[in-house]
Amino acid sequence: MRVVGQNDKRWSLVGVRAGVAVLALATLAPLVAGCEKGPDAAPPAGGQQPLHAPSARALDPYATELRAARVATAKRWGLKRVPRTAPPAPEKKPRITTREGFEVDGHRELGLPPVFTTVPTEEKVVFLTIDDGAEKDPAFLRMMSELKIPYTVFLSDYVIKEDYGYFEKMRDRGVGLNNHTLNHPYLPGLSYARQKREICGMQDVIEQRYGDRPVLFRPPFGNYNKDTLRAAKSCGIEYAPLWNEEVFVDRWDYREGDRDLHPGDIVLSHFRGRDEWEGTMPDMIRRFLDKVTAEGYAVGRLEDYL
Repeated sequence: MRVVGQNDKRWSLVGVRAGVAVLALATLAPLVAGCEKGPDAAPPAGGQQPLHAPSARALDPYATELRAARVATAKRWGLKRVPRTAPPAPEKKPRITTREGFEVDGHRELGLPPVFTTVPTEEKVVFLTIDDGAEKDPAFLRMMSELKIPYTVFLSDYVIKEDYGYFEKMRDRGVGLNNHTLNHPYLPGLSYARQKREICGMQDVIEQRYGDRPVLFRPPFGNYNKDTLRAAKSCGIEYAPLWNEEVFVDRWDYREGDRDLHPGDIVLSHFRGRDEWEGTMPDMIRRFLDKVTAEGYAVGRLEDYL
């Protein structure tokens, strides 16, 4: 039996200025993204002419107001810079394969979920993933929502069951809730049947509580063997993302010797608070965002690339 892995270190502008026509929501949306669309394709009922997007000069006050709002939000959360906006999700998804050296016997022949630490992309984007669900900090939810930072979580039932509602709020804000087993065991030490119970059991919990059956699974501690991936596949798992960097409240750890971020890197953190860290979840996010923004990276949504 071959074990592959690495120890997990316990880780609204809604206001319209006087004298300017009220903009429809469909016009505001591209403005937020920093682009301008043409007029609506068809006039409204009753023969009225459609609202046309205003000229670039007319848009300037709105763009200025948006930028000011983003600056104010970043300042309120103690960030050194305004986070960069992620590029649109790629129309053509990259081909995800298992990282060299992370394969198990018969990996490709058996069609087992790929194990990877980086998504193939040339864009300066990284992906934040957060494991387990032990800390349930309301300030973290507010911070990520106000800053509009995407992230993906991998949950274990033994720590989320005391407050399923916290993660329901997360789901309602578009966060992907994924599988990190029922009880966070060292999977290679279990039989195939017990590994399957851990993985499929967590699939059932997430589906019953949150409505969707995940296709992403992260093995606890990053440890897995052939039985782990066979069991995961049988439970409906399609991908097994690990990580290339890990961020804590007080430091970063790196898998690569160059100790750099790379386009498409997956970054790991954990739901932790002052009981285990010298700080809070928002403190960790500040450390994370200050570094990736200073190095010219945006934070993308992992599921958009899979």
